[in-house]
Amino acid sequence: MLLRYFYDERLAHASYLVGCQATGEAIVVDPMRNIQPYLQVADQEGLRIVGALETHIHADFVTGSRELAAKLDSTLYLSDEGDQDWKYQNLESVNHKLLKDRDTFKIGNLLFEVMHTPGHTPESISFLLTDKGGSADKPMGMFTGDFVFVGDVGRPDLLEKAAGMKGTSEDGAKQMFRSLKKFRNLPDYLQVWPAHGAGSACGKALGAIPSTTVGYEKQFNWALQIEDEQIFIQTLLEGQPEPPKYFAVMKSVNKIGPKLLQENPELSRINSNQELSELIQSGRQVLDTRDADSFADGHLPGTINIPFNKSFTNWAGWLIDYHKPLYILISSEDVLDELMISLHSVGIDYIVGYGLIGQFLEGNSSLESYVNVTPTEVYEQIKNKEVYLVDVRNRSEWNDGHIDGAKHIMLGTLPDRRNEILTDKPIIVQCGSGVRSAIGASILQANGMKNVYNLLGGYTRWVRDIKE
Repeated sequence: MLLRYFYDERLAHASYLVGCQATGEAIVVDPMRNIQPYLQVADQEGLRIVGALETHIHADFVTGSRELAAKLDSTLYLSDEGDQDWKYQNLESVNHKLLKDRDTFKIGNLLFEVMHTPGHTPESISFLLTDKGGSADKPMGMFTGDFVFVGDVGRPDLLEKAAGMKGTSEDGAKQMFRSLKKFRNLPDYLQVWPAHGAGSACGKALGAIPSTTVGYEKQFNWALQIEDEQIFIQTLLEGQPEPPKYFAVMKSVNKIGPKLLQENPELSRINSNQELSELIQSGRQVLDTRDADSFADGHLPGTINIPFNKSFTNWAGWLIDYHKPLYILISSEDVLDELMISLHSVGIDYIVGYGLIGQFLEGNSSLESYVNVTPTEVYEQIKNKEVYLVDVRNRSEWNDGHIDGAKHIMLGTLPDRRNEILTDKPIIVQCGSGVRSAIGASILQANGMKNVYNLLGGYTRWVRDIKE
């Protein structure tokens, strides 16, 4: 048997290729939309990918199952659990097998057994894997999807907060409590292969270790230490981070079936300042992907800045309008393919053009900028209410402590709530470290609020330099 692990750091998403070397067949578990890494490994190992498994209808990325089906005529293995609201649609054109609790199927000599594990979502399933080719008669591990992570369990509130299905959070928490009872009955030696690691918004305390065991989680996972159902429900629901706005889009896309990447519009290059200026003036979305310091020093009015780093995909999903054409500005064409993969991974497909930012900055007299300031430099202005302070951190961070007089508008909601900010005084944007607030400053400037500053070091530096 062959087991390979793939990890997308920008989404904190884990997927797996499992192959039977005796028959040359392989399957991918919870595949990412960019299927090239799987194809490459399968080719290197002499394997044929014959199927794709999904543990549930994912909300945080576009799955690659239909890409695999289109390219390889592989079979989709999908959950048939949950009520009618959580059934996959438009499967007529693909080979597929719908699965319920205790169903089994084989890929070569590998036996997969389905275990219905609702809680994160009603249709969530896990897969127990037994290597029959090695004469084993017991499973060696399980793919848990968003059911059990290292040190955490899947959040049950996404249907309510992201998909708008009111009253489902507590029901999901009750289902999770019952699913964990089934998990406790599994043997301690069983390996656990989850679909996410630290940084994912699908839980609140995920560990950064790729895998774990049932026995280890029984001892140290907080969710498996609580025996009282009501206490468990309360603990599970409290402190969950705000689900990114794009989660609702992903749920719908993965349920209905995403379009194939080859169907996306062809990318054109922006070659002149006049062309770019006309795009901005006509209200097109123009995204500058440089680092925050470079953007702060000088940028084109009307552009927003999301630096192409580890958190790029998450904030792009929050802040880009999926229904409007998007143009991207990059420092080098070397990053274009990787950047496009990141945008496509969260379903941002309406990308129609790009440009090399350097050619638009040189000799341009219409550039604008914003200033980075330290807490010491602006302490008196904040104290005397001579400026407006906008805190763009998450709700839990705000509740743990904030600067007196600040207005809390979480960064992902800033485009929709910017009208709540008055403009008769300078505006200082603040987060935990100065990274998210830099994005926030770009959003406000792009929407006409020119007298904007970014607080370097954010609340952490404020506590260090001022509060202490």
